[in-house]
Amino acid sequence: MTKKLDEKFYLVREDVLPEAIRKTLEAKELIERGKAESIAIATQQVDLSRSAFYKYRDTVFPFHTMVKEQIISLFFHLEDRSGTLSQLLAVVAEVGCNVLTIHQTIPLRGKANVTLSLNTSGMSVEITELISKLKRLEFVDKVDILGTGA
Repeated sequence: MTKKLDEKFYLVREDVLPEAIRKTLEAKELIERGKAESIAIATQQVDLSRSAFYKYRDTVFPFHTMVKEQIISLFFHLEDRSGTLSQLLAVVAEVGCNVLTIHQTIPLRGKANVTLSLNTSGMSVEITELISKLKRLEFVDKVDILGTGA
């Protein structure tokens, strides 16, 4: 397949992808994780034709494989309680991120803003899973990705 210089890429939510593309991603993951020994077995397991797999396999990728940056900045809006920053950092450390910088505002009206810059090169989960874990903390009101960079 010849690469075009003017290729465009899009970030698309999974639920709007056609079934063949979703199944191609599933088959690729089965192969990558060693759950299927061949393309034939993987496509059979996800009920996808091999021709559809070959059509899409080099054009569709999970988001996490396309993110080459290893630094991410996250913004948090937190309740001001004793130990919240410590608990937040424990989750970050648990998934293998290295904290590069921490900026915390003075709490006002029981709320504080925290910005973390993280090195994600050693992370054991996907970014989306980290964000979900952080959002589940009872004192976290908001989590936003401010940016990524190399």
